[in-house]
Amino acid sequence: MRYISTRGGLNPISFTETVFEGLAPDGGLIIPEKIPVVSEDKRRLWKGLNYLELALEVFKLFVDDIPEGELKNLIHKSYATFRHPEITPLVKAGDIYILELFHGPTFAFKDIALQFLGNLFEYLLKKTGKKINILGATSGDTGAAAIYGVKGKENIAIFILHPYKRVSPIQALMMTTVLDPNVHNLAIEGSFDDCQRIVKDLFMDLPFKKKYGLTAINSINFARILAQIVYYIYSYFRVCEFENVEEVRFSVPTGNFGNIFAGYLAKRILGYGIERLILATNENDILARFVNYGDYSRREVIPTISPAMDIQIASNFERYLYYLYEENPEKTSLAMQTFLKEGKLTFSEEEVNKVQRDFLSRSVTQDETYQTINEFYEKTGYLLDPHTAVGVKAGLTFKNELPLICLATAHPAKFPEAVAKAIGKDFKLPEEIEALKNKPQKFEVLPAESEAVRSYLEKRAIT
Repeated sequence: MRYISTRGGLNPISFTETVFEGLAPDGGLIIPEKIPVVSEDKRRLWKGLNYLELALEVFKLFVDDIPEGELKNLIHKSYATFRHPEITPLVKAGDIYILELFHGPTFAFKDIALQFLGNLFEYLLKKTGKKINILGATSGDTGAAAIYGVKGKENIAIFILHPYKRVSPIQALMMTTVLDPNVHNLAIEGSFDDCQRIVKDLFMDLPFKKKYGLTAINSINFARILAQIVYYIYSYFRVCEFENVEEVRFSVPTGNFGNIFAGYLAKRILGYGIERLILATNENDILARFVNYGDYSRREVIPTISPAMDIQIASNFERYLYYLYEENPEKTSLAMQTFLKEGKLTFSEEEVNKVQRDFLSRSVTQDETYQTINEFYEKTGYLLDPHTAVGVKAGLTFKNELPLICLATAHPAKFPEAVAKAIGKDFKLPEEIEALKNKPQKFEVLPAESEAVRSYLEKRAIT
């Protein structure tokens, strides 16, 4: 399998090169040359596999430059840190399924990709003798998961930007209480979109990127998308087995389009079985407007109780746009240049109809989020975090006769104030999270300026 850019300016590269490249030199996102579709024989084989076995089979479709035995070892090492033997267990709550993706070390779905990516980096650096500086932006959970994936690892320094005082206190503590010398937390005086803009600016400075071996750990890195494909396929087969059906729907809370793009790839890989993906957003509804009306226009970011979705520029959107445009890199590149200049894209009725064959979508307000947490808890006894509640509310809006799988992207303990307010009482936090409150913190507050981050990185990068 070779990898190319959505904008067409990258000669095909290997999976290993893709991992280190992050953003393509032409500003596009890296994607596989083709999306494999599994045969009926392979589907029958996959049905009976456990999570680790399935992960290996899915990865082998996309990775041909790491020996199978070493890939298997990386998978087993990455998920040995998870608190549940099934890695991503399914829970029946009421008449829907909750896919719990929060059993990793930082209690969020990002661990599934970033534990693997951290180990993959370490493995590849040992083989090549390289050193890298990871630069990433987080709206809450990515940063902690990335830091836990690479803290203390040799030949790696990590610089994570988060919007100052715009992530939950627990999310901030997950990052800032990691004191390893190779970890640098930068609290940016702005929004997540500002953080993301700074990261893209520095990656687009190609001499700077090359000098410091800048590598992406955000979901612009395709290795993260790859790891997330697995839980869609795994839960699909489990629910088909439970319900004796062949089709399901997924509801996915998403802001950056990475998680749901992995679901789109899973849909394509399976060929059939995932009828549609329900794209759930909060009041920052740029993706919902795109799906429902063909309106992809940037607005002001609204701070909410589901901060990982407080985003108005979805960094993975370009990957889906490439497929919507029939894999036309020139058209994709032109569209992204237009969006950069004008802050909006519009789509024809025919294009919107095509989008709606893949997605349904709904925006959920904060009041509805609180109400959903409360009502779901009263009805089922199951406690949702605010992001999962957005997914559940949107999912129930489109509930039909097909089984519905709602992705639980974070443990409710990551957002204790919002959840306690919703249910009218406090709840017990896991010991690991409670202990964070008494740990020392290490972070630097910087203005929302690319030059400020550049200067900080130049002084502390490993070379």
